[in-house]
Amino acid sequence: MFKTNEYFDGKVKSIAFQTTDGPATLGVMAPGEYEFGTSTVEYMTVVSGEMVVLLPNETEWKTYKEFDTFMVPKDTKFKLKIEVDAAYRCLYK
Repeated sequence: MFKTNEYFDGKVKSIAFQTTDGPATLGVMAPGEYEFGTSTVEYMTVVSGEMVVLLPNETEWKTYKEFDTFMVPKDTKFKLKIEVDAAYRCLYK
């Protein structure tokens, strides 16, 4: 069955589900700045909008647009700046 998650006072919402490649979430983010921690490797794909991302051990923010994917290592933190509503898929490995 699906599991729903809500973060940052409802500004980030996701639905967890199982894929043939492993667990995943589909979610949406309202404009704002966010920091997330990981417990597994995460592959984030922008589905709609764009995300400005600061990955672990990086000093420069990078913009990811629709259909771009970035990888976040296990047991790290990453930051996001969202300018307009954005949607994503996250695959956990």
